[in-house]
Amino acid sequence: MSLQNYQYDTIMREYSRRQAQSRYDLEQRRRAVYREIPRLKEIDEEVASLSAAKARALLGGGTPGVEDLKAAISVLSHERTELLDEGGYPADYLEPRYVCPHCQDTGYIGSRKCSCFKKAEIELLYAQSNLKEILEKENFDHFSFDCYSDTIKNDATGLTARETALHAYQAATCFVKEFDSRFQNLFIYGNTGVGKTFLSHCIAGELLKSAHCVLYFSAFDLFDLLARSAFSKKADHTNEENFIFDCDLLIIDDLGTELTNSFVSSQLFLCINERIMRQKSTIISTNMKLEDFSDTYSERTFSRIASNYRMVKLIGKDIRIEKIFLGGK
Repeated sequence: MSLQNYQYDTIMREYSRRQAQSRYDLEQRRRAVYREIPRLKEIDEEVASLSAAKARALLGGGTPGVEDLKAAISVLSHERTELLDEGGYPADYLEPRYVCPHCQDTGYIGSRKCSCFKKAEIELLYAQSNLKEILEKENFDHFSFDCYSDTIKNDATGLTARETALHAYQAATCFVKEFDSRFQNLFIYGNTGVGKTFLSHCIAGELLKSAHCVLYFSAFDLFDLLARSAFSKKADHTNEENFIFDCDLLIIDDLGTELTNSFVSSQLFLCINERIMRQKSTIISTNMKLEDFSDTYSERTFSRIASNYRMVKLIGKDIRIEKIFLGGK
């Protein structure tokens, strides 16, 4: 997904700030050195004048004299380097200093994005995902099947909690692997504390690494934002709503914990349906039983989920409680 306009503008403003800072710092260095070594200012002015004359000659198609101008500029440049050296300054002291020397703080090398721009994209997307800090701990590298029992079984499938977790893990890694080639959604359900949110974070972390736009919301925060957008005429609230509909991956965590009413029910259907229409992936996690879902929201909403989402169940004991009993291990 390409960046939203405001995201692109945010990054480019930082590049503009860097360029302005570079120009300011260079001017400060020039003033100080010119005071100390006045001849350097004279040399720079002479080089500028000769360079302009050389450019005019080349544009006019007149090659005679160009070599003489080059030679004169070279002599002055050599003198300039010697004066800086004698004053204890490096040869490039009066050259601009860039945070990124490759693109000179423009973000682009030719028409191609510089690696620093791609890094800025990822950092911005992490910051706006609402997940930056937690993903340092909750990712595929820290996913452990030891948290799941070999004795607790799912009566419907006959699989143990650990086997069920393995199936969920495989569904998550497949979701990431095929994200750019196949539209898909996940509905992760199960009791409290069985790893639903953790698994969502694992997926989010991998997609953010590859510069996908991921937004995470608890159900309460999402519907609060949608309510503010629905009842406000401010443009920024409308932009937030559009971004929810258009980001690469939207994660709605703990659906069913919010205060459910007709507005929430209608907004959930709108969000789910809009993202399906735009072919934008969504992950929903909930503690609710499937048989209770239609009663809480609507048959229409559950139908859209059932026909467009892969159902992923996790079972077992509350991992967070288990860790407390194990001393946080």
